[in-house]
Amino acid sequence: MSPRRGRTGGQGRGGPARRGSSPSSGRGRAPGGRSGGTGGAARSAPPPTRLTGPGRPASIPAGRRGRVSSSARGLGGDQVEGRQAVRELLLAGTRRVREVWMENDGGDASILRDIRELAESNRVPLNIVGRGRFAAQARSEAPQGVLALAAPLPEADLDDLVAGRRRVGDATRDAAAHDRAAPPFVVALDGVTDPGNLGAILRSAECAGVTGVVLPRHRAVHVTPAATKAAAGAVEHLPIAVVGGLPAALARMRDAGVHVVGLEERAAASLYDLAAPDGPVCVVLGAEGRGLSRLVRERCDELVAIPMHGRLGSLNVSAAAALACFEIARRR
Repeated sequence: MSPRRGRTGGQGRGGPARRGSSPSSGRGRAPGGRSGGTGGAARSAPPPTRLTGPGRPASIPAGRRGRVSSSARGLGGDQVEGRQAVRELLLAGTRRVREVWMENDGGDASILRDIRELAESNRVPLNIVGRGRFAAQARSEAPQGVLALAAPLPEADLDDLVAGRRRVGDATRDAAAHDRAAPPFVVALDGVTDPGNLGAILRSAECAGVTGVVLPRHRAVHVTPAATKAAAGAVEHLPIAVVGGLPAALARMRDAGVHVVGLEERAAASLYDLAAPDGPVCVVLGAEGRGLSRLVRERCDELVAIPMHGRLGSLNVSAAAALACFEIARRR
C-alpha cells in the first residue's frame, strides 16, 4: 500500500500550531488562531510606545497592535525582538539600528554581553529599562528581555531573485556569492498568516541555502516582531520580495526558466521524486488550513506531497517548508 500523503501547505485539521511548536525556541503565536496578528499577547498595560528618536517616545494606537502588515507599512521588520535576532541584526550590519532596549533584570548571559558589546562598537544607543516599560514596547509573547528599533527591511526585487542577484543599497551582488554556480532557489508563500510560522520558515529556508523568499502583499503576514524572533536573524540575510499577486509572480518565474513546485496534499507525486531539483527552482507552500489556492496550483509546473506514515494527515506549514527546503538542498 502506498503511504498516505498529508497536507503540506498548511496546519491541517488542528488549525494553527499551538505555542512552542515552531522550530524556533520560545516563539509566540497570534492569539485567536489564524488571525494574522503580530503574535503579541494581550495585555492590560498602557499602550506601547515607539521611539521616533533617542529618548523621544510617541504613542502607538493600541488598535494597530496585532494586525497583519499592510501595503502602507511595507515589508516590516523595524522592531526586532529576541536575543538571537537582535544579536544577528547588530552583527549583519545591513541596516541602520536606531536603539537597543534591554530589561534591567535580564541577567548576564553571554549573548546579552555580546549584544551590549556590539551595540557599543556600532555606536547604537543601549537603553536599560524597567520591566513595565519594556513590556509596553514589546509585541511578541516572549521577547527574552531584548528588542531593537531599526530601519525597515528593504523589499527585494523579484527579477533579482530570479536572476540570483541581491541588491544592497545601490549595489547588486550575487545572492549565492559563496557558490557562484548555485542556481536560484526561491520559496514562495501563498497567504501564510501566522507570524511564528513565517519566522520559522525563514529560519529553515536561510539554513537550507534558499536565495530568496516571495510574499503576497495582501492577506498574508509580513515581518512582524514575532516573526523576527522566530526567524532568529534569518531576515538579515534572506532577500524577501513582496508581490501584488502570487499567481502572476509564479508565471513570471516560469517564463524566466524557474521550475515551480507546489506542495499539495492531493498530489500523486512524492517530494522525494521531485523533478529537476538542481536547476532554478521555486517551492510554493500554502496557507494554514486551506493550503494552495486554485490559481497558484495552476501556475505550478509540478505538484508534490510529503509521504505520511502516521495517523495524522498533515504537517505544520513550517515543518513542511523545512522538509522541502532541505530535501532540495540535499539533491542539489
